[in-house]
Amino acid sequence: MQTIRIKTPSTDGSTDGAERARPGPGRDLSPLLTGAATAVAGTGALLALTDSGSPLRGPLTLFFLLVAPAAAIAAGLRGLDPFGRTLAALAGAVVLDMLVAQGMLAVHRWSVHGGIVAVTVFSSLALLLVSVRRSRGRTARRQGS
Repeated sequence: MQTIRIKTPSTDGSTDGAERARPGPGRDLSPLLTGAATAVAGTGALLALTDSGSPLRGPLTLFFLLVAPAAAIAAGLRGLDPFGRTLAALAGAVVLDMLVAQGMLAVHRWSVHGGIVAVTVFSSLALLLVSVRRSRGRTARRQGS
């Protein structure tokens, strides 16, 4: 069965949908939001590692503990749709946090600093593995061409 696509005229009078879909200045906020989330998460990790007495220490540290592993997991799940990738990344972040806590409790080495460092190391390793895999894939495609 064949699908027939019908072009509908846009409301602004232009007929080129590609022009409207291209992100322009001020249209794409994802880099700005990514930078803000990174700053907030980094502040949370810094407040927790320095034993700050700030009332923002708890919420920002929790934000870091969810966002750092979630971003690393989401980077590896590029094939999923955005909602599925977000849901899987958040679930993976919670699982990683629980595994780190469980492991530290099992060996009787629980500490806040150790937990934050362990989550940071695991998240960094996951991001590193994703970037290595992508660069290796690009190299193999260039050599095959």
